[in-house]
Amino acid sequence: MEQTVVGIDVGSSKICTLVGEIREDVGLRIIGVGIVPSRGLRKGSVVNLTEATAAIAASVQEAERSSGYRIERAYVSLSGPHIASLNSRGVIAVPRREEGIAVEDVDRALDAAGAVAIPYNRELLHVIPRHYIVDGQEGVRDPVGMHGFRLEVEAHVITASSMAIQNLVKCVAAAGVEVDEMVLGPLAAGDAVLTENEREVGVVLVDIGGGTTDIAIFIDGTVWHTASLGIGGEYITNDIAIGLRLPTEVAEQVKVRYGHARPAQVGQDERFPAEPFGESGPQMLPRWKMAEIIEARAAEILEMVQTDIKRSGYDGLLPAGVVLCGGVAQLPGMPELAREVLGLPVRVGRPQGLVGLVDRISGPAFAVAAGLMGWGMTADVRRPLPRGGPSLGKRLREWLRALLPG
Repeated sequence: MEQTVVGIDVGSSKICTLVGEIREDVGLRIIGVGIVPSRGLRKGSVVNLTEATAAIAASVQEAERSSGYRIERAYVSLSGPHIASLNSRGVIAVPRREEGIAVEDVDRALDAAGAVAIPYNRELLHVIPRHYIVDGQEGVRDPVGMHGFRLEVEAHVITASSMAIQNLVKCVAAAGVEVDEMVLGPLAAGDAVLTENEREVGVVLVDIGGGTTDIAIFIDGTVWHTASLGIGGEYITNDIAIGLRLPTEVAEQVKVRYGHARPAQVGQDERFPAEPFGESGPQMLPRWKMAEIIEARAAEILEMVQTDIKRSGYDGLLPAGVVLCGGVAQLPGMPELAREVLGLPVRVGRPQGLVGLVDRISGPAFAVAAGLMGWGMTADVRRPLPRGGPSLGKRLREWLRALLPG
């Protein structure tokens, strides 16, 4: 019987649930898709428990109907400005043994790296090894089996707001689904859209969603820096609504259908239909005017991305440039604008290696959802979270059982 994995991408503009079967012949086959508009979330965080629960439940039910599979547990994405990260080092002494360094030694080193001072209102989300050092030998990818007396690990430590995690877990649980693991959005997206070569030589993934812009820098095959900015496509939509005097939902529709990030590439005579406030019917509005608004606001977002990249200190280590994903990446002209603002090579990242019901999830807006599938496939071979206690998912489930009646 095939193993099944489920991912729920909980975004500010949409919620996407994917059901996949892991098969020996084709790898991962998508057998269920549920995509619904997001409600009750803002900038990646829950602001209305009832609405968010209903939206998640609707997405899950749609995926269940298309797959014929009862969804009981899933990997769930997390993002938002509450995300914080730092690089840490863990050092341990290795017992003398014939077989060399064991998996338990690596876990203890990661445990030491994750033992950083965290405020009471924050939760450890990921501890990801960058590289290991065995008796002074640097650049070790996997020390298991090597001989040495001192093991060090350089790790990327990611934390998140406990309140944000608990509220999202509560919504998912109320929708009838148990959380296997919370996964940082840009890490999942990187699994879906980046090539091994890009991750090795140095690349920055920029996921511009509805409410947030998530950033992850990958060098030497692993993540070195992560950040989440509280700004995204909704910022562009709001300015279109103001500039063209449109209802917000209409502004979003025309942005998706007629939007362009480079007004110079739009003809002066091009028009599109929309009904502004105070009008009794659709009017033909100039497309170049909307393109000017999109270009200005998208450039601001990209300038914030550039500031974060420079602040990380890794701006000179990114020969593979930028991979754009998220809904905003679908706008015509975005790669050219990003290339101009960031001064780096730019391409749009789309999920790779999926088969089955992939027509609806082949665009850059579904990078996180597709990445959750890969994350679930490799869960058994990744190191557990440090600190020697229960996993994050287990601790959250225990917290939830204590909180909810029955």
